[in-house]
Amino acid sequence: MGIRKYKPTSAGRRHASVSTFEELTFKGNKPEKSLTRRARKTGGRNHHGKITAQHRGGGHKRQYRIIDFKRRVDGIAGLVKSIEYDPNRSSNIALVEYEGGQSTYIIAPAGLRAGDKVYSGDVGVEPKVGNAMPLSQIPLGSVIHNIELQSGRGGQLCRSAGTSAVMNAREGGWAQVTLPSGEVRRIPAGCRATMGEVGNSDHQNVVFGKAGRRRWLGWRPHVRGACMNPHDHPHGGGEGRAKGGRHPCSPTGKLAKGGATRNKKKASSKAILRRRKSRRNGQLK
Repeated sequence: MGIRKYKPTSAGRRHASVSTFEELTFKGNKPEKSLTRRARKTGGRNHHGKITAQHRGGGHKRQYRIIDFKRRVDGIAGLVKSIEYDPNRSSNIALVEYEGGQSTYIIAPAGLRAGDKVYSGDVGVEPKVGNAMPLSQIPLGSVIHNIELQSGRGGQLCRSAGTSAVMNAREGGWAQVTLPSGEVRRIPAGCRATMGEVGNSDHQNVVFGKAGRRRWLGWRPHVRGACMNPHDHPHGGGEGRAKGGRHPCSPTGKLAKGGATRNKKKASSKAILRRRKSRRNGQLK
């Protein structure tokens, strides 16, 4: 996937760039109808109407593509019909048609092309790009994505563009996986993962160039906490230009620059064998 820069015909075009979508084989505007449903907008509000995600609202109308994160169609070859764009996520998706006539969308790994065949199952599945299998069957040192945390629940880790994990070791009924953050986590060996790295790795290099492109994606203008009232943000209030009087934090008081925020009593903490490194000082958290 490449990046194309616009000519500087205006201030909004001067630094803007866009993906070339070279990986896509289907560039129409209508996905598989049976695998879509309406995507309702929340405006960043929960079921009580309270804002829980800041600066959300508007955006272009979307249809949600139903993704098969579980990969439980075992023993049947799946033919990759096309690689498509998905407005709901950073990665591309692949339309897979199985021999029985069933069709599903899966996360498209790097190197998967239209016409390839993918398989899933517990036994007899080769460790090739796009194939899904339990961690107990994956060779050590392999690059994987779409990793389950509980068997049968569906992939939850490494699903965004360009991400992947590394299969490190196995001991008893557990597998050790190194995540993109550097964290080493213990996962049940019966959980499934997909071989390869998620495609569209250049997604992070796209420069929007103007505020309008962010509005199309549903992002409203970002307002500094120091400009708000005291009941809206911990940095708000004060006469004139006040600095907040405390370390930078979120509207709920969560520290923005360093500081451990994970609940020490969280049950899954025992599954973490090595903490990720802090961005602030490089120390393990």
